[in-house]
Amino acid sequence: MNLAAWLSVAAICLTGAASPGPSLAVVVKNTIAGGPRQGALTGIGHGLGVGIYAFGAVAGIAAVVSATPGAARAVELAGGVVLLWMGLTVLRHAGQGGLTAPTSGRVGFAEGFAVAFLNPKIAVFFLALLGSLLPPDATPLERAGVAGLAMCIDAGWYVFAAVVLATTGAAEWLADQGVWVDRLLGGLLLGLGGWLVLASGG
Repeated sequence: MNLAAWLSVAAICLTGAASPGPSLAVVVKNTIAGGPRQGALTGIGHGLGVGIYAFGAVAGIAAVVSATPGAARAVELAGGVVLLWMGLTVLRHAGQGGLTAPTSGRVGFAEGFAVAFLNPKIAVFFLALLGSLLPPDATPLERAGVAGLAMCIDAGWYVFAAVVLATTGAAEWLADQGVWVDRLLGGLLLGLGGWLVLASGG
């Protein structure tokens, strides 16, 4: 693979990671709740979940998942249920310190991993990436390198987002808004979870 191919892979992975969605909402939630450490661990967990699909695409496992509608829908349904649970938890504690009470960094890591791993569309994304950007004669080492690059970019982006939220005072400002931020994030997570559940049944 030449430099242009590597840069193309990096740009596409960064664009995918930076796109707003449930992953960013979970990182924001955990950064507000536990500060930069918990937010960063959320990002690392998310990167690990993405990495499993990225390396799975290299190994051909992701092709099996995407080609098996039942398996993909089951994973998507589980992801929707997890987001619904997160959203309900936030709304239940809205205005009661639900997001501002410090929690274990392990919670952030687990939630970050779950929101990535329980999203089979990531497998489809990496299959398309491998198919369109990797040359047919790419070596196993190059393919593994692409998967590793994708994992590091994803984790790096969300760790960066958590640090920016914490160091600029944005997370503290959001925490000070209390009930309104709780309701907004809880509603967003509920909406995204409901969308995933409905999509998994289609």
